[in-house]
Amino acid sequence: MGVNLTPIIIKERVNLKDLGGKWIAVDANGELYQFLALIRKRDGSPLTDAQGRVTSHLIGLLYRSTRLISDFGIKLVFVFDGKPPLLKKEEIERRQEVKERFLREYEAAKARGELAVAFSKSVMTSRLTPDMIEDAKNLLNLLGIPYVQAPGEGEAQAAFMAARGDVWAVGSKDYDSLLFGAPRLVRFMTISGKEFLPSKGKFRPLKPEVIQAETMLAHYGITREQLIDLAILVGTDFNRGIKGIGPKTALKLVKEYGAIEHLPPELRLKVDKNFNAVREVFLHPPVCEDYSLEYGPLEESGLYEFLCRARGFSAERVEMVIRRMKAAGESRVQA
Repeated sequence: MGVNLTPIIIKERVNLKDLGGKWIAVDANGELYQFLALIRKRDGSPLTDAQGRVTSHLIGLLYRSTRLISDFGIKLVFVFDGKPPLLKKEEIERRQEVKERFLREYEAAKARGELAVAFSKSVMTSRLTPDMIEDAKNLLNLLGIPYVQAPGEGEAQAAFMAARGDVWAVGSKDYDSLLFGAPRLVRFMTISGKEFLPSKGKFRPLKPEVIQAETMLAHYGITREQLIDLAILVGTDFNRGIKGIGPKTALKLVKEYGAIEHLPPELRLKVDKNFNAVREVFLHPPVCEDYSLEYGPLEESGLYEFLCRARGFSAERVEMVIRRMKAAGESRVQA
């Protein structure tokens, strides 16, 4: 879920073509979860192959990534999560409970024949399994699109790559990469230009947006360390926030008192006792320094074997994707 910073975010709306020629380190797990959530049948069930294996994540990854690369010239590298910090255990358990509740509500709505309600509930039930992740990596390999396996949080790895200057920005729906030190975050790299809102059962229009960390911090007169303290007060994936304190109130407190240690005692006692450990998660996460941003060869026969013969994809659609990637490869060579 990530930290809620929306009310205080300073952003610039852009077009996908504005991102052409730039490397974006994409939060792979977050992207796959979005595909699993939204690429579904009318009754909310995920798309599957003849053996009942889910293919929603592969469909989204195949079509969106190749279009971003071929139609808009964006250079993508996907970053996969590794082992989560111990402090994330409570959040992972909470998410599991939420999924189980929505699964019960989904099955009940489906049994009643209320398909719209069932669909809105189903988007909260997605599970990304190790097999699905391996399938996604296999597909990226066959397409020649680079990916990086993070030792810990994928957004921390992506932020490291951006801070190093190897990529232009992190691509994620969440704001956590800003806490991990990303200089720049790109949100909503969608082709459709819309996002489904489960609570309302409808779509809203979306445009890509860029958040410049330095611009936002300067606007508020705070440091990255203070932004992390702000996030801790609100609540992150690694700690519970203080009830009743949202981003705007947290910002006022950080600006007035400077750091968690200097908060008034009545507030200080409400802060998660592990706040220093949470700071460390954001300031010194484990990252991999050895990675490649080189595009690999396009494995045409491998794509037909994996997607068409093994997973039931249309040969015509796979052929279209191959043409896209070939054209993108030719453009890179000419550039």
